[in-house]
Amino acid sequence: MRKIQYYLSAILIVIAISTGCKSKQKIADKQPLPKGEVLVDNYCAGEKDFMSTKSYFRSSAVGESLDQMVSKKKAMSNVKAELAGLIQTTMKGVTDNYVKSSEANNVEGLEERFEGNTREVINQVLANVRVICEKQTKTQEGNYKTYVCVEVSADDIVKGVGNRLSADKELKIDYDYEKFKKTFDEEMKKIENR
Repeated sequence: MRKIQYYLSAILIVIAISTGCKSKQKIADKQPLPKGEVLVDNYCAGEKDFMSTKSYFRSSAVGESLDQMVSKKKAMSNVKAELAGLIQTTMKGVTDNYVKSSEANNVEGLEERFEGNTREVINQVLANVRVICEKQTKTQEGNYKTYVCVEVSADDIVKGVGNRLSADKELKIDYDYEKFKKTFDEEMKKIENR
């Protein structure tokens, strides 16, 4: 009999907690916006599907214009610039950690060559981004707004950089792909945990 009471009590506590959490969520969702503000739908952004993971770099952006195609071009230009910045920042962390952990004689020269090769790979990869979300709206003023989210495979980046580094005669001596890949994966986990 005590077991049954124990299980029933546990079930009731779980139900009470989950009901309490749901009601708080609804209250937070129904709070009025500050005076003069309007909630804006930002498509192709903010949700888990549109955020970077350890496997993909993802970025979202918006472009607006009177012309529908110009709106799309602006969005693509903005999203590629944002994506390039994200990749570059991550690769800077990878380069810093990788170069400092390797025992090269000329650390500064090695770091510069790594960064130069990385920039070239990023430029090549950005030509092949994959659009994972695209939505267009028309504003009250008659402008077109394009919302877009793109992704690029982290493996494509690391393989591209690995190929460039192993092709560089000076870097080939100091380059260890497995160590580089491990350092890269650690940086990607940091992105996913943000």
